[in-house]
Amino acid sequence: MNDAFEQALEQIEEEKGIPREEIISMIEAALASAFRKDYGAKDQNVVVEFDPQNLSTKIYDVKTVVAEVVDPQKEISLEDAKEISSKYKAGDEIKTEITPSEGTNFGRIAAQTAKQVIIQRMREAERNIVFSEYKSKERTLQNGVVQRVEGDTVLIDLGKATGVLFPSEQIRGEKYQPGQRIKVLVLHVEPANKGPKITLSRSHPDMVRKLFELEVPEIYSGAVEIKGIAREAGSRTKIAVLSNQDGIDPIGACVGQRGTRVQTVMNELGGEKIDIIEWSEDPVKLIANALSPAKILNVQLDMEERSAKVGVLEDQLSLVIGKSGQNVRLAARLTGWKIDINGEKVSPEGEVEKGESDILSEAEHIERGEAEQPEEGANQETEEVKS
Repeated sequence: MNDAFEQALEQIEEEKGIPREEIISMIEAALASAFRKDYGAKDQNVVVEFDPQNLSTKIYDVKTVVAEVVDPQKEISLEDAKEISSKYKAGDEIKTEITPSEGTNFGRIAAQTAKQVIIQRMREAERNIVFSEYKSKERTLQNGVVQRVEGDTVLIDLGKATGVLFPSEQIRGEKYQPGQRIKVLVLHVEPANKGPKITLSRSHPDMVRKLFELEVPEIYSGAVEIKGIAREAGSRTKIAVLSNQDGIDPIGACVGQRGTRVQTVMNELGGEKIDIIEWSEDPVKLIANALSPAKILNVQLDMEERSAKVGVLEDQLSLVIGKSGQNVRLAARLTGWKIDINGEKVSPEGEVEKGESDILSEAEHIERGEAEQPEEGANQETEEVKS
């Protein structure tokens, strides 16, 4: 093979990431375009075979034998094919060599056409490679650098491509400066004319999941599993974890020694608070855990409505509801149950009494803009467990 041509192929393959076979295919398409420009006829289906070993080129007019011709440029009738040779049958391919005589050169316009074809094909190949690369990275965490801020939208340099962080996917109150290094979740990747359209996120619950996978080896290995995440980005997140291996404390594994692991995740999210609770298949235990750090007296389940009435002491009301109803709202999302909080008093004899005036129903939460309940399920049974 010609040394200069071989070096050019290697350079393109290394810099652009385009396979050698695809580069050869681009050259053949470019030569076919140049031939059609100077020597081709309208009814010819020009196909070029380029040999990279000796840089020789053969050009053919390729036709497919069919019973009825629909596209005269690419097809030939069986009757006409039989006139060429009786061996042809429907579905066969006839290649007629139309290579110009030796010493024939392409004109300036044809050469320019070939150049444009190669450039266009290379750009398309690069876009397809970048698209495939980032499509495979959907829902993964990537390091990026803030390229620029356009209004409320932030453009993030991901290396080979630029992603977009829309306002709806940003952490509330977070500020971004050009040159700032941040971690982002690749949310969606779609093909576009000027390269892949990459939508990024820092507010999606999977952002928290992937950060914990990075910081907690037990989660990455599968020994500890994240069963659910409820998040209000920039404010608070609740995650439920479960141990799949005896002897491993799922909460302790996520918190880390002296809280180093969870603190690292919180720092990456700008100080967002994270509550880690233990998952349970028992809905009563799960709801009680989800409402932590408040202490729960009892939980009444309505399986048909998939709702729960939770009893707490009066002094725990503000804690269990949380600021603007955030604690109970996140607990409802995490568990998938509608949750109503009942305040209860303690009599002088030490018995618990329900305080009707302190009951905060789901309707009252919604009226205050404090509740955002999940969808209802369908089961039939009522259960009461008192702690």
